[in-house]
Amino acid sequence: MKSLIFSAIILLQTLLLTTDLVANKNKQTTLSSSNFKNVVFYLTKPDKSLLFQKQETGISVATDNSLPTIEIMPEKTFQEMDGFGFTLTGGSAFHIHNMSATTRHNLLTELFAFDKENIGISYLRISLGASDLDAEVFSYNDLPEGETDLKMERFSLAPDKKFLIPVLKEILAINPEIKILASPWSPPPWMKTNNSSKGGSLNPEYYNAYAKYFVKYVQEMQTEGITIDAITVQNEPLHPGNNPSLLMPATEQADFIKRSLGPAFKAAGVKTKIIIYDHNADEPEYPITVLSDPEAKKYTDGSAFHLYGGVIENVSKVHEAHPDKNLYFTEQWIGAPGNFGGDLQWHVKNLIIGASRNWCKTVLEWNLAADPKQKPHTPGGCTQCLGAVTIDGDLVTRNPAYYIVAHASKFARPGSVRVETNIPTGLPNVAFKAPDGTFVIVVLNDSDSAKNFNIKLGGKNFKGSLEKGSVITCILDK
Repeated sequence: MKSLIFSAIILLQTLLLTTDLVANKNKQTTLSSSNFKNVVFYLTKPDKSLLFQKQETGISVATDNSLPTIEIMPEKTFQEMDGFGFTLTGGSAFHIHNMSATTRHNLLTELFAFDKENIGISYLRISLGASDLDAEVFSYNDLPEGETDLKMERFSLAPDKKFLIPVLKEILAINPEIKILASPWSPPPWMKTNNSSKGGSLNPEYYNAYAKYFVKYVQEMQTEGITIDAITVQNEPLHPGNNPSLLMPATEQADFIKRSLGPAFKAAGVKTKIIIYDHNADEPEYPITVLSDPEAKKYTDGSAFHLYGGVIENVSKVHEAHPDKNLYFTEQWIGAPGNFGGDLQWHVKNLIIGASRNWCKTVLEWNLAADPKQKPHTPGGCTQCLGAVTIDGDLVTRNPAYYIVAHASKFARPGSVRVETNIPTGLPNVAFKAPDGTFVIVVLNDSDSAKNFNIKLGGKNFKGSLEKGSVITCILDK
């Protein structure tokens, strides 16, 4: 009798689903069940025939079958997400600022608005001073050779007031809740052992002056109406060959934090988080070394990572060593001209899924915007960093990183909590419980053929299909 009742229920659900799809071709897929109001999914294919497009068919209530099943297990939770996004470089801000007012506003709304029509970027990284994707190298306290300014009396945000700050203000008007992380590529050259923007180390004689530089930056940005949620101490501290750049080994970073930066933030009442490392996953020992210094650790919120070296699973080693500290993924570039299918698969697997499954609270792609020639950049800076969007006057082209981030940012809003899922062969995935109570799961088919599979939540199975290399985001609304 139970089996007859169950079969009747499944038949009724299938009939209701079919009726709904015929009558409402332009509406979201609706599954009639006692547990869910809606099941919606967005699909991107590696051949670009579908680009983060809402689908009306292709997922249905599943009867008993032998297909691989991804089970969402909401009773087991992990980190709370701060968000998904990009780095707004000085060059990105330059191109966006120079668009016509209407086109610029429309683009920023598309990128940052939290609504049904837009992708809802919720986290931005900016450079504290110049990065290598600025037109020229600068700091906020550049002085003639031989001069110093220990009290930061000549500190000035003037270089950022041309493009970056106006664009940030427009973004904040669209999304006042967006969080901002600032990362320095180099201190002012007069603070360094080689008196150059490229390479060298921070002179211990100027630790306190550099700490005041950070404090002044946070305070001056706040005066502009821009809250800096966090800073990293140094971008890529083990890569002194960029321009600008700085070599800062782990023991030096720990010394700077405990001797100067942490106490300076505390004395000034600065609540901005201090995040360490901000470099590749091949050296998890670096943040572990800093956090193993108890005086440095007490001022530190967490560690940040890139993935130009190592494997994403290494990030979890830092969590295992210091589970009381947060983890962030802050940068990964895509090389121009891009390889859409390959970039989509690698970045979704390693960043959207991989970084999230390895405790990262943010997942950020490098470089929001560039022009068709990947400019500007400093002498010696990156010449092939493909923006998430290419801007040519008012013409906007959306590139792989745009769609990669959109698959998470649109639905896994800040405050979403990662929940447990299993990983069937060929179907890497990550799931979140969003603040509105919906469950969001991103699934990639990284096998060599199409995959049929189930998604299971709370005793209900839904059947889906993915071509090889394709990505879906599925939203289950209770």
